[in-house]
Amino acid sequence: MQRLNPDQLPTMTGAEYVLLHAQEPILYIIRLQYRHAPNQVTPMADYYIIAGTVYQAPDLSSVVNSRMLNAFHNLESAFEEAHSFSRYHPSKGYWWEFKDQAQTEKLMNKEKKKKKEEPSSLFQRQRVDLLLGDLAHKFPPKVVPPPCPEKKEEVVKSETIKTEIKTEKTNEQRVANVPSQRSSKPPPDKKPKLLR
Repeated sequence: MQRLNPDQLPTMTGAEYVLLHAQEPILYIIRLQYRHAPNQVTPMADYYIIAGTVYQAPDLSSVVNSRMLNAFHNLESAFEEAHSFSRYHPSKGYWWEFKDQAQTEKLMNKEKKKKKEEPSSLFQRQRVDLLLGDLAHKFPPKVVPPPCPEKKEEVVKSETIKTEIKTEKTNEQRVANVPSQRSSKPPPDKKPKLLR
C-alpha cells in the first residue's frame, strides 16, 4: 500500500492511521480509524506524541469512570474524617470534638497573652485626636431632651412635695401658736359652714 499513489488510499477499505493535528516539534495527534467507504470512517483509537513519547488517549468511558472513582474516593474519605470527629452519649446526644482545633486555639491564646500590646506613639494619639476633632466639628452631637419621667417618679415627687408642704404648715402653726407680745387677741374661732 505504501507503493500506491496517496490519492488511491481513500478509495480502499480497512484500518488506517491519519494525522489529525501537528504542532511541530512537540505535539502530534494520530487517529486509528477503519475506512468503510471513501466518505465513511469509524474512529477506533487516538494517540498523541509529546516530546517523542507515544501515549494512547483514553476513551470517554474510562475517563468518566476514573473521574467518578476519584470523586467517590474523596467523598468517602471526607465522610470517614467527619465520622471520626462526631461523638455520641445517651444523656448528651451528638456533638463534634475537634482535638487539633482545640489545641491550636489554646496555643494561640497563650501566644496572645505573651505578646504585650505596645502603647500608641505620640504621633498616633495626636493624629487620632485631630481626626476625632474634625468629625465632631463636621457632625456635632445632637442635644437630646431629658426623658419623660415615669408615673412612679411623678408619684414620688408629689409625695415629697406634700410632705414639704405639711412640714411648712406645721412650722407655721408652731410660729402662730407662740404668743406675740404685740397682740393679746386670741385666734379667731372658725365658724361652721351651713349647707344649703
